[in-house]
Amino acid sequence: MLRAILTIGLIAAAGLVHAQETTGNGDAAVLRGLDRVNGMVNDITVPVGTTVQLGTLNLTLDECRYPADNPAGDAFAHLSITEVDEVTPLFKGWMIASSPALNALEHSRYDVWVLRCAINATSSQ
Repeated sequence: MLRAILTIGLIAAAGLVHAQETTGNGDAAVLRGLDRVNGMVNDITVPVGTTVQLGTLNLTLDECRYPADNPAGDAFAHLSITEVDEVTPLFKGWMIASSPALNALEHSRYDVWVLRCAINATSSQ
């Protein structure tokens, strides 16, 4: 309960800071996935509006935002994460690159976090 209240408060605070910044929209997000069982780390580029698979998870990117004056800066990605062949999301919401634990996927095997938004100039990086 306390964790939920703190998370809501921090998201609200991040939203206030975010509302004061001019943001740009990325074409994709670069995510990092960790399989805790075998220790494999994968960096995945997910285009906006598409779904990619990481192990038994489907990762869907709805939107990726970044500070307009600093495209390499903090990324805010809106994700939906489900198990393969499941409809109910394990995670649906905003992940913030600079604070991955603020609103994290809670899964026994996988960790997923946002590294950055990709725009045309950086999509191949």
